[in-house]
Amino acid sequence: MTSAQSDPPLGAPANQAGQAMICTHRMLLAAGLAACLSTAGCSVGPDFSPPDPLLPRASFFGKPEPQPAESANLEAAIPDPPAEAAWWRTFRDPVLTSLAERVAGANLDVQTATARLSESRAQRGGVAAAALPSVNGNGQYQRTLYSKNGLLSLLGPDAHVPPVSIWQTGFDASWELDLWGHVRRQIESADAQVETAEYQRRDVLVAALAETARDYIALRAAQTQLAIATETLKSSSDILELTRTRAQKGLTTGLDVENAAAQVENVRAQIPNFSNDVENQINAISLILDEQPGALRSELAQPKAIPPAPPRAPLGVPSGLARRRPDIRAAEAQLHAATANIGVAVAEFYPSVKLNGNLELNALSLNKLWTGNALQYMAGPTVSLPIFEGGRLTSTLNLRTEQQQEAGLQYHKTVLQAWHDVVNALNAYGSEQRRRDSLRAEVEHSRTALMLSRVRYSNGVGDFITVLDAERTLLQSQQQLAQSTAAVSTNLVQLYKALGGGWEQTFPDQPQQTAATAQLPQ
Repeated sequence: MTSAQSDPPLGAPANQAGQAMICTHRMLLAAGLAACLSTAGCSVGPDFSPPDPLLPRASFFGKPEPQPAESANLEAAIPDPPAEAAWWRTFRDPVLTSLAERVAGANLDVQTATARLSESRAQRGGVAAAALPSVNGNGQYQRTLYSKNGLLSLLGPDAHVPPVSIWQTGFDASWELDLWGHVRRQIESADAQVETAEYQRRDVLVAALAETARDYIALRAAQTQLAIATETLKSSSDILELTRTRAQKGLTTGLDVENAAAQVENVRAQIPNFSNDVENQINAISLILDEQPGALRSELAQPKAIPPAPPRAPLGVPSGLARRRPDIRAAEAQLHAATANIGVAVAEFYPSVKLNGNLELNALSLNKLWTGNALQYMAGPTVSLPIFEGGRLTSTLNLRTEQQQEAGLQYHKTVLQAWHDVVNALNAYGSEQRRRDSLRAEVEHSRTALMLSRVRYSNGVGDFITVLDAERTLLQSQQQLAQSTAAVSTNLVQLYKALGGGWEQTFPDQPQQTAATAQLPQ
């Protein structure tokens, strides 16, 4: 460490300043050369190529769509705009639309995923900083008194060194040249992790939207069941009064009266359960929207019909599912990150070159710290070559390779699971529609049967057991119809979720591929 012991001779500060300028110029040249070397450097390891999802192009069932000549009751697939991103609008229910449009901003799971995305972006910034030079400033003051019983004792008993004050300030810089793409692969992996977090957030939003729609449909189904039970209770009470009147006239027995009363209580016992289901569904929707229990009661307590589902839905091109489903795109991004990490592991086998520089002012007194003679500097490269690491580098490379294989398998499973989800949802949607149509006809027949049995019973030509059975059959068929109607709409929600819809407007991305209206399985 040099120090300024006396005033510099005339002209020395200018000479020192000139030397500093020359040093700075050389460091700039070295930095420019390093930038050229870094730009020209290669990136070792495999380059990522998006995998083929191996999805069909014409039909989710792995075969061309049937033509009208093959099946008279099937429509051919016709060109159609891409499926509406706001799929909940297909139900034409303004309350459901209002709830769905509030999910992205209110749902806590979406907010948590957004926070994780911000964390991922911050981590990417930390990784990217390694590609830039590191510059640190420093300042130091130190006062030292040397022990007379230490090294000074070797100079004799009269040796004396007064306390010394040292003033120092300056900066140091270092820059590792990315000759083999070590840092670039790290940044590539970090970018892929950010992309993964983005699509995971979108996947959370898709799930939250679907859950909102399912809970809303369940709420309307519970209200419908409650209305059916209330209406049936009124009808059963009328029959009970009729039976009592006939019993008073001696036209029937007390057994019929008791059976009629039992039917009334049976129906009345169902009402509390349906009322409880209504409250539970209101609370479930409130939770999704970050509201307190019962906060949405004024908005949702008014009974409404179950949102009807259209018989057909625009599905889009099956091969485009890999671009629409956010979980598939997240799995692809994870595979990208795993591939880039292999390049990071390979680069560890190559030499690393780092440019180091240090520029300081050092003096024994503060008034001489800013003179030319106080200047000192150091600059030069450092080369590091791994020679023996005990197998660490090889093991790390093997680990990254296996992780890439795992990510590839996970991507394949995600795509296959998405394909299964869509096919299962299509089958469930089509079969439940057919079941609902049959139940609708059953309700009409049961209502007619109950009316006829009551007329016959009132006229004294029919027995009460027939009336009671007809009433029970009608109640059961009405309840099953309500359940089936809700199931059709819920299955459509599941289909849209399987297609990955709902995040496009809230979180914009690349335009979707051309879509077509696919026929539901019959």
